[in-house]
This record gives sequence, structure tokens and C-alpha cells, in this order.
Amino acid sequence: MLLVELALGFAVGCVISVVTSPIGVSGAMFLLPVQLSVLGVPSPAVTPTNLLFNVVAVPGALERYRRLGTAPSPLTRRLLLGTVPGVVVGAIVRVLVLPGDTAFRLVVAAVLAPLGAWLITNRGVSNRRLSPPAVTAMAAGAGLIGGVYGLGGGSLLAPVLVGSGYLVSDVAAATLRATWVTSLAGAAVYAAIEATTGAAAGPVWHLGLAFGLGGLVGGFVGAALQRQLPQSSLRRLLGAAAVLLAVGYLWSAVR
Repeated sequence: MLLVELALGFAVGCVISVVTSPIGVSGAMFLLPVQLSVLGVPSPAVTPTNLLFNVVAVPGALERYRRLGTAPSPLTRRLLLGTVPGVVVGAIVRVLVLPGDTAFRLVVAAVLAPLGAWLITNRGVSNRRLSPPAVTAMAAGAGLIGGVYGLGGGSLLAPVLVGSGYLVSDVAAATLRATWVTSLAGAAVYAAIEATTGAAAGPVWHLGLAFGLGGLVGGFVGAALQRQLPQSSLRRLLGAAAVLLAVGYLWSAVR
């Protein structure tokens, strides 16, 4: 059974990262239904397991972007100013307060569904980019959600940034860098909480590592594919991912 779980985890992490890394999304959101419905991972272990996946998986895509000459940008720094403090607060809230999942899923679905549909159907994007303070504030909210639910934040940040006029190529590298640092900080907070309070706040290590190693390979491949796709195709791919996530979260919230 353990070998089956490891093989499944590796395969799932690889496929998800191939598809999501070109658009700046780690794919952790797509792991939630696999963990909950297929593998039966208990809550709150799904959250740090997702963060562990990000820590292991994202460097594959980042290394590929580095080889392609994509250096850290001011956008990366603006995102980190918000996501890192946000994920620390989110991790504490997850363990000590633990709000219900239903409201979160409904809110995410309500935000991502119209945004994804707009990215799919609209040929252009806004010419008015978000201001730096607005980007940081939005990143703080994404970091908070990431700390509570085990997301790097890229799946929430990337559609908004692309919709506001940023190039997908710039957004992808920036959100993945922010996702990795944020996930590392979040995983460290969960480990500290478990060590100091005795709460069961740790990840399912073998699954997190299996997901992550698959994602490491898939992310490297996916990042290489980005330059083979035009910006319009990448926007539609990001929009489709947002809509699929919205449908999945709406279904899980109402069933």
C-alpha cells in the first residue's frame, strides 16, 4: 500500500506541475481533492503536506526559469512582502482557530470562476496594472489563505496579476518564487507549532515528498514549455485552471 501511495503521489505531482508551472501556479490546490478524497489524508495534515510539496517541487521550475534568464524582479519582492507575514498568521490560525472550510471554498469559487472565464474569453488584458501597495496587500491575503489551506498563493495571485496587465512570463516566475519562500516559511511555522504545543500539525511526510519529487520533475519540464506557447494560450490555460478550481471547490462546498 505504501508503494502504491508513493507511486501515485509522484505521478500526480508530476502531471500537475507540468500543466501549472508555465502559468506560475505550483498546483497545490489540485492536490487537495487527491489528498482528501483519494488518499484520505486527515485535516489539518493536508495543509503542511501541501506546503511540503511546494518546498520540494517548485525549485525544479525555478531552476529552469533561471536557465532561461528570468531573474528575480520587483514584482517578486512586492509579493514576498505580503505573502510571508500572511502565511505565518495563516498557519497559527489554522492550528489554533481552524475556521470551517465551506465558506473559504465558496469565496474562492466566487472569485476564480468569473476571473477565469474572463481570461478565457477576453483577447486582451487591462492596461492598468495594480499599484505596488495593492499588489503587496493582495499578496498578504493570499499568504494568509495559503497558511490556512496549504497553498502557495500563486493560484490566487496569478489570474489577478495577468488580468491586470502583467505578462504571464513575468507573473509565472515571480509567483513561483514567492510560493517557494512562502511555503518554506509556512512549513517552518507548522513544525514550530507542533514542537512547542504538541498539536498534530505536521505533514504526512512520505506523501509530501512523493508529491514534491514528482512536482520537481514536472515543474522543470513545464517551465521549459512556457516559451513554446503564445501569451494568449497561456492566459486561456490559466483561465481554464481557475474555472476548474472554482467548480471543484463549489462542488466540495455544497455536496
